[in-house]
Amino acid sequence: MDLRKLKKLFELVDEHNITELEITEGEEKVRISKNSNQIIQGYTIPPQQSHFSYSGVAEASQKQTVNESVDSDDKPKTELPDGHIVTSPMVGTFYRSSAPGAKPFVETGHSVKVGDTLCIIEAMKLLNEIDADKDGIIKSILVENGQPVEYGQPLFVIG
Repeated sequence: MDLRKLKKLFELVDEHNITELEITEGEEKVRISKNSNQIIQGYTIPPQQSHFSYSGVAEASQKQTVNESVDSDDKPKTELPDGHIVTSPMVGTFYRSSAPGAKPFVETGHSVKVGDTLCIIEAMKLLNEIDADKDGIIKSILVENGQPVEYGQPLFVIG
């Protein structure tokens, strides 16, 4: 696989916070995963904010960071307000408006109908409108503008 294609794949994975990507082209197979050491054709790439591995060339060993272990029971649990939860259908970046400085699609307390646009999630340079799937009033907006979101992450509560 062309080194330029690999570089572009690394940039896409880093830019969109993808944790793992695997691509097969004919007999060539590339697997990119974040948070591991990167070795390409015998050269070690110095650690940066994100680490990748190209398993078509070398096996990557998982890098462990020394942290104090935290018991999951010790973490504070966030409770969502009662109502219908609108979740993210994809991994991407959450935007409350159509453009920087533009008026947000919805605010807490606004009435919405099925099909009304609630937000935009940018994924792989595509802007995806997320619409209300229930009539009601926006009780809570659970994500900040520009924040990365995961698949299934709660975004809004409609009451």
